[in-house]
Amino acid sequence: MTIQENVPLAPLTTLQVGGPARYFAEAASENDIHEAVDFARAKRLSLFVLGGGSNLLVADSGWPGLVLKIVTGGITQQEVGGAVIFEVGAGMDWDEFVARAVTENCAGVECLSGIPGSVGGTPVQNVGAYGQEVSETIESVRAFDLQQGKTVVLPSEACGFRYRTSIFNSTERERYIISRVTYRLIPGGSPSLKYADLQTHFAGAGIPPSLAQVRTAVRQIRQSKGMLIVPGDPDCRSAGSFFKNPVLSEMQFQDLSSCAESKALKIPSYPALDAQHKVSAAWLVEHSGFSKGFTMGAAGISRKHALALINTGGARAEDIVRLKEKVQQGVQETWGITLEPEPVCVGF
Repeated sequence: MTIQENVPLAPLTTLQVGGPARYFAEAASENDIHEAVDFARAKRLSLFVLGGGSNLLVADSGWPGLVLKIVTGGITQQEVGGAVIFEVGAGMDWDEFVARAVTENCAGVECLSGIPGSVGGTPVQNVGAYGQEVSETIESVRAFDLQQGKTVVLPSEACGFRYRTSIFNSTERERYIISRVTYRLIPGGSPSLKYADLQTHFAGAGIPPSLAQVRTAVRQIRQSKGMLIVPGDPDCRSAGSFFKNPVLSEMQFQDLSSCAESKALKIPSYPALDAQHKVSAAWLVEHSGFSKGFTMGAAGISRKHALALINTGGARAEDIVRLKEKVQQGVQETWGITLEPEPVCVGF
């Protein structure tokens, strides 16, 4: 395994901001992961694991230790008890795996089409969109356990999945380096149409859509919102949704509803949000004085989606942070709600 020095990280992220890694390596196998860990420990370096760079904000100072980019690939599948089990390398492009699943007519991840990043990042934040979450299909996660110094397999129930959360980004943050993820999908299953955008898209179609049609629709919808990586589109120079949809208690939700009514506004209600009093962060942002296309220096809000903070060109990480804090302050002052960022912030 080759160890490089002073490698720029901005080109490896979708936001395209941030400084260099003091040391950098790519792991194409579990042996490479072990070697990288040994190198970092021998030199007493902090270790950061990099996937697809799509949910990441790197500080302008960069990372003072070792950045390990996971590029383990490969995919296998087998039928087990009426399901199809896919074992996928953590470095594989996520949308490539979704395309494979849909081609094989296996349901469970079709609504997660078009999400940038790698397979290994999906269990970390329990990636979800358009009414699906990966926790619904993950069978197990294979990872190197830095505490035990060996590779382990964690069943889904051990991963602590909750909304945009798992043990990998909460209680056991920085303990595991994921090398492979196993998914259980349903052959010939019906696509999920829980989300309002999809219901609208297929309204009046007459017959239920296929998995392939839902995948195509999701990608089209994502592109219309600037959430599909399209070369040359400045609205795609983002980390995706920058804020999580807040999950409110009954009392918080009632207070928010009353506040909205006093402003002659109505909080949007979707089946995918109602169950937990989950509120649209995009709606809160737009109704706190931040419209699509809002800019502040070289950072801005996408012209297509209020949750995407973008690098309009030449932005630094500090510009993105300044805008993030401005939006958070505005939403807090207007609605009394603190928006929680989704991206991983590195080097701050």
